Amino acid sequence: MNSRTKILLIYTGGTIGMQKDLKTGALKAFNFSKLLQRVPELKQLDCEIETFSFEKPIDSSDMNPEHWRAIASVVETNYNQFDGFVVLHGSDTMSYTASALSFMLENLAKPVILTGSQLPIGDLRTDAKENLITAIQIASMRENNRAVIREVCLYFEYKLYRGNRTTKINSENFNAFCSPNYPALAESGVYLNFKSELFWAIAKEKELNVCYSFDTNVVIVKMFPGMSERIFTAILAISELKGIVLETYGSGNATTESWFLNALETTINKGVQVVNVTQCSAGSVNMGQYETSSDMKKIGVISGKDITTEAAITKLMFLLSQNIAPKDFKSVYETSLRGEMTE
Repeated sequence: MNSRTKILLIYTGGTIGMQKDLKTGALKAFNFSKLLQRVPELKQLDCEIETFSFEKPIDSSDMNPEHWRAIASVVETNYNQFDGFVVLHGSDTMSYTASALSFMLENLAKPVILTGSQLPIGDLRTDAKENLITAIQIASMRENNRAVIREVCLYFEYKLYRGNRTTKINSENFNAFCSPNYPALAESGVYLNFKSELFWAIAKEKELNVCYSFDTNVVIVKMFPGMSERIFTAILAISELKGIVLETYGSGNATTESWFLNALETTINKGVQVVNVTQCSAGSVNMGQYETSSDMKKIGVISGKDITTEAAITKLMFLLSQNIAPKDFKSVYETSLRGEMTE
């Protein structure tokens, strides 16, 4: 009986899947069916690796909910045949995809780990090999006949993060991601150091349920000094608008000018959901801590707590598609569904 774990490597696109033509210097897509030839180190891992590639590689800047559905569908279709999944993805929107997948894959009991690289896999100084090898190794790890990691994660530059807690912070360094409000789940050094107390705990194992719906009638609005009343109200008056992620100052503060609050209240009364997140790189919204946020709390603005903007907008799109009663939407949003915010 073969007890080796089986990992499905899903290539969607991105720098990690490119290789440089030595004659022209141009980057071209890498043939993942020849993965073991290109990265022979993978043969040392105690697992079987199969690959699945998107027919046309997607630049991560072009990622959208249709592609999220495609990734989730591959996971669902192959869920019972594999012990874990590694998704190769461009880094620019990786945190959005990781967040979206975390909400889509309800009752997930196997690892889905996103990774990528800043340099192509064939580059002399590439970070691709380490990210790829360690992501696969982590995905293959089991304890007491079950997966060690049982959630959607993101692995990059020696650290494993909860996917819906991440944000990209650097376009040039290998250390491209951080998790500003939640510690890394594992760190790779001489040994793999897991922090199991931080893992997402599943109360009771249930059958995987994949939710494919997203409502994209949403917008992110970032507050700034001097914001125009005319522009702001025009955004809020967009036809079919159903949800807004409002990036405010500090712990959730915004101007107290009457036009701003009146516009928000009118919009909320129309049934549009407004989520307040901080535009700071770390920290949490705490509406009511200061007078400037107390009025927003009174008119029904939803607290995003310490959620990232990436998770905030994908969660909003996800929940808006779930036919939640308007009176319950605020409490559902403010509840952590997949560990994306601190209760």
